[in-house]
Formats: sequence, C-alpha cells, structure tokens
Amino acid sequence: MKIEIWSDYVCPFCYIGKRRLEEAIQEFPHKEQIDLVFRSFELDPNTKNDNDLNIHEALAKKYGMSIEQAKQMNENVGQQAKDVGLTYHFDTMIPTNSFDAHRLAKFAEEHGKAQEMNERLLKAYFTDSKKISDIEILADLAEEIGLDRERTLNVLKGSEYGQLVRQDEAEAKQIGITGVPFFVLNQKYAISGAQPTETFIKALNMVWEEENEKKSLKIINTSKSEYCTDEGCEIPEE
Repeated sequence: MKIEIWSDYVCPFCYIGKRRLEEAIQEFPHKEQIDLVFRSFELDPNTKNDNDLNIHEALAKKYGMSIEQAKQMNENVGQQAKDVGLTYHFDTMIPTNSFDAHRLAKFAEEHGKAQEMNERLLKAYFTDSKKISDIEILADLAEEIGLDRERTLNVLKGSEYGQLVRQDEAEAKQIGITGVPFFVLNQKYAISGAQPTETFIKALNMVWEEENEKKSLKIINTSKSEYCTDEGCEIPEE
C-alpha cells in the first residue's frame, strides 16, 4: 500500500499527523507492505529566511489575534503534540522559509534516507529550535542521519532538487490540496488533517480490504447441470 504524505516542516499538525499515522501503522497487520512517500508543500512560499517576529507574533499577525491568544493556541497544539510523545518549544521556535529543507528531503530520498530526513527536519524545527533555512544547519542534520556533509552542502548551495519540490506542489494544486498534512492512499483515497490514530487505523484496514478482496462470481443457473471437479464428474439424476 502506497501512502503519500504532503506536509511542510513548519506545520505543527504535520508532525502530529505523521506520528498518529505511524502509531496506526504499528497496529496494522500488513505494515511491512506499506510504502511511505513524502511530498513537498510550502504553507507560505513567501516567508523570509530571516524573520523579526517570534512564532507567537507571527501567528498573531497572520490570523489577526492578540499575542496572548496566539500563545494559548500554541499551548493547545503543544498539548496535542505531547499526547503523541512529541515536545514542541514554541518560545524558541524560529519562523523561516522551508524550501531548502524540502530540497534536502528530496536529496535524502534519492539516497534511501527519506524517512530519517523527514523525521529529523521536523524535530529540528519543533523540538530543537533549529533554523531550517540555514544550509549549514541543514548539512549538519544530513550528516546526523548518515549523508555526506560536503556533498549535501554543495547541493544546498545550488538549485538541485528544487524542481522536484515544485512538481510536488503542482501536483498538490492539481488534486485540490489546500492544506496539510494531507495523506493519499493508493492514489485513490485521501485523509485530510492530523486525524486521530483510530481514523488512520480504519482507513488502512478499509483500503487493504477493498484493494485485496477476492472477487467471486454469482451463479445464475437455476437448475442442476453436469460438471466436473478434481474428484470426479457430477451427473444429475433424471
């Protein structure tokens, strides 16, 4: 079963949704046959690398609310994160652009490190308060998961993998994705948002059953007839 995940590394619900999906997969009897594919999505492509606002101020400005309201909202999100074993440090989080982080994820995917890189980028932003637009920091993160630091840095200094990010974003627009996280199962079924773990479990089982159900034929003859099996032939009595 192929599961495509559209997400952004600065989206708090993307990390929560990812963890809930992972919890569901652990309970899924066919988990070894699941292929996770991470897709790029930028919530705000125009975000600057260097931002004078902290996360509370940025949120308040974006939604037209007070700083206190923004802090309360973040506290509520932080509690949801805590419920799935994640720690969010909103007070030290660094709002920034995520495009280069998405390019890094594509580079890591090419080297068989997609899952490790996605997890590390999310943790870097929400838990470790790293500036994930800084290519030196991104190179450090890549090295942590086993990628060559110098090669990574050379990639990030250029424009490699940027087109792959744009392709994901174009596909998201084409199929109507306007927010993340967004999960597509076998290119036929969709789950929008960081749904409860139980919702993911139900979806996994439903898709598996529908995709793997054995098709049976309905018998339309109404009277007995001659037929043979591996045990012999049946001849109806007159």
